[in-house]
Amino acid sequence: MPALAATAQVRAPIMHTTATITALGDALRSEARLLADLVAIMRRQRDAVARDDLDAVDDSVFATHRVLVTLGEARRRRRSLNHMLGEGDDLSLSAIEDFFVGDVPPDLAAAVAQVTDGARLLQREVEINRRVLRHAIDSADQFVRSLYGGAPPAPVGYPAAAANGSPPTYAPRSGGSILDRRV
Repeated sequence: MPALAATAQVRAPIMHTTATITALGDALRSEARLLADLVAIMRRQRDAVARDDLDAVDDSVFATHRVLVTLGEARRRRRSLNHMLGEGDDLSLSAIEDFFVGDVPPDLAAAVAQVTDGARLLQREVEINRRVLRHAIDSADQFVRSLYGGAPPAPVGYPAAAANGSPPTYAPRSGGSILDRRV
């Protein structure tokens, strides 16, 4: 880890020690590790869905929850460091360069880049998982409907008016069903 200057130029009235800046870098690297853990969990979850392993999907949900709780603690730690630097809770990653008047210590800049890259990767993985899970749910729904001969899901929105001018009906059509749902 490169050595930081004894003090860093900041726009706050008090110059801050290397220890505070180093602690902020450590907090950011901790967040980056947690984001990497979430990326790995998202990939395991996707693999579990592909294998139809419901236990592994459940495990990934609980693992995600645990990491998110830990990530929340890491963010609280960063907020307290922001206060030590004389800023509020809302010193965002993009505002760090402004805070240091464009002269961000290299170690801190690298930690900011790790968090930013990790967040982008996690966003991509979550979107992939969202699509994979939606497809898996739709496929399971179609499978169950084919087993019991159920009607396709009702379309979302307003039903089309009947050709003869009568009001639209919301009752499912009968016919083609193995089960009599009228009982």
